Amino acid sequence: MAGILDTVDQRTQLVGENRLEILMFRLAGRQLFAINVFKVQEVLQLPKLTLMPQRHPFVCGVVNLRGQTLPVIDLSQAIGMRPLVPGPNSTIIVTEYNRSVQAFLVGGVDRIVNMNWEAILPPPTSAGRQHYLTAISKVDDQLVEIIDVEKVLAEIVPYNAKVSREKLEDPVLERARGREVLLVDDSNVALSQLRDTLGQLGIKMHIASDGLKALNMLKSWADAGHVMTDKLLMIFTDAEMPEMDGYRLTTEIRNDPRLRKLYVVLHTSLSGSFNESMVKKVGCDNFLSKFQPDKLVDVVRQRLMLDEQPA
Repeated sequence: MAGILDTVDQRTQLVGENRLEILMFRLAGRQLFAINVFKVQEVLQLPKLTLMPQRHPFVCGVVNLRGQTLPVIDLSQAIGMRPLVPGPNSTIIVTEYNRSVQAFLVGGVDRIVNMNWEAILPPPTSAGRQHYLTAISKVDDQLVEIIDVEKVLAEIVPYNAKVSREKLEDPVLERARGREVLLVDDSNVALSQLRDTLGQLGIKMHIASDGLKALNMLKSWADAGHVMTDKLLMIFTDAEMPEMDGYRLTTEIRNDPRLRKLYVVLHTSLSGSFNESMVKKVGCDNFLSKFQPDKLVDVVRQRLMLDEQPA
């Protein structure tokens, strides 16, 4: 079963091409769901499951995988569908988000599909499990729902957006007050964390839910005559988003003479080792894993210090 990921090493070729690979699977019914292959470490049969007292209702238990203890999350129950019953023939998807590794119990894995981000669309604004989706698409005329795993994980272990007092007392950060930044992310959970953290610095925030909307916003400001480095202190962009990903957004920024000097931070739940190399490839200025309020403030400070350097 793990062989389904044998070609994952080729994924770096997709960066900057506005393409992605998704791993499709089913939960408690016939509906197809997906997550980005970048987040997946392996797919395997459920090892021996150990129950834990006082565990979260969505957590089935824990497994030991090569010396590492991982929580197993019932992804079906977590997005409001009927629970799955774990058994010896059950399948788990082992993933890494925001420097943490966990396994998701699923009904069965379908396949990996290589797609263009332009074919990935925002979910419809409706009730039900749409609340847990970041996007939708179609594969072979079948609807595929892409799950907002950050939201699922945040409901199990709520994120902390509070900045430590010693960071807030840094006089350099006073220069951030009243400055403007652009936040680009399709996850409401991630946007809330950014707003909650940056709001403590008195920063004014503009929001875009995908890279294409962000690019259009930037170009409209430039068309209106704004000097963009005066207008925006910096841009925080997610990597994976519908219609245009963060890598392509950065490439487009660097290719526009009016935008190219903007300070772009890749703010993502993807693994650090992968992104640190890709940041250089597409021309980002910095990289930060999500849900680290103090480190987020450190990145703002680094940007502010650049203003003191001679031109």
